Amino acid sequence: MTSALPDHAARPKRYSTVAIVLHWLLALVILTMFGVGVYMTDLPFSPQRLKLYNWHKWAGVTFLALTLLRLVWRMTHRPPALPATVTRTMPGWQIRAYHATHHLMYLLFFAVPLAGWAYSSAAGFPIVWFGQLPLPDLLAVDKELAELIKPLHKLLALALVALAGLHIAAALKHQLADRDGLLARMLPSRS
Repeated sequence: MTSALPDHAARPKRYSTVAIVLHWLLALVILTMFGVGVYMTDLPFSPQRLKLYNWHKWAGVTFLALTLLRLVWRMTHRPPALPATVTRTMPGWQIRAYHATHHLMYLLFFAVPLAGWAYSSAAGFPIVWFGQLPLPDLLAVDKELAELIKPLHKLLALALVALAGLHIAAALKHQLADRDGLLARMLPSRS
């Protein structure tokens, strides 16, 4: 993501508290939603399954709203630059992979919940956020289209979890093997 701030603006050494909170909150939501999504699809039709599907939809809409907030925050607050110790030792392909992974993750942060919302709309299952706020359907009811969107939502979710796994592996590599302090920029401050 490119920042809306000029290049000459001073870059912080670490992420802001808001960025850190949004990062870890969205990470927790992604992993929880994926786990619940996998679990609920294998349940027989029951009140428990309906409750989990509603929770999953509520969490998806919340995730979408938090992602929008995170994107706005990211565009208006410069992230820290990669430390010189990292850029000197990290091969160019890893730096490109770092940027590509982040861009793809942002794309999937929007694509996964929007595909789920589109599926729900096409299947004729309205979303009432937290049981209180009816959200508009993204598509008209079309069962055939819903059957096409459902596997797309799953595929996008799998891609997001795979990228998140790659992101976690890279962070652990930097922390445990390289010991370059890169992960510290996204951890809560000890001061």
